Amino acid sequence: MMASQEFTEKTWAVVASVPPGRVMAYGQVAKMAGFAGYARQVGAVLKAMPEETTLPWHRIVNASGGLSFPVGSEAYTRQRERLEREGVIFSANKIPKSLFWQPLF
Repeated sequence: MMASQEFTEKTWAVVASVPPGRVMAYGQVAKMAGFAGYARQVGAVLKAMPEETTLPWHRIVNASGGLSFPVGSEAYTRQRERLEREGVIFSANKIPKSLFWQPLF
């Protein structure tokens, strides 16, 4: 599936709703947007966002609580620093499940 406008807009809306200090997995975003099973496509939508975006893309992580960029890369460092500024803690380069946001719907 190519990222349709509807998928992109719904993905952005979910990403925008994640509060500071919390994270969501790509799969959670897809499911909440109404597209369960489309975690990779969420990643593609986030990758295609302009660098100057104000959407909190950095709050989206992989299902194990890790960042999807290679450890030590510029992108990894940028995402980790943004999360740490919001109070997110890391243990062995992973975010504890207690910090995963589970909206009540």
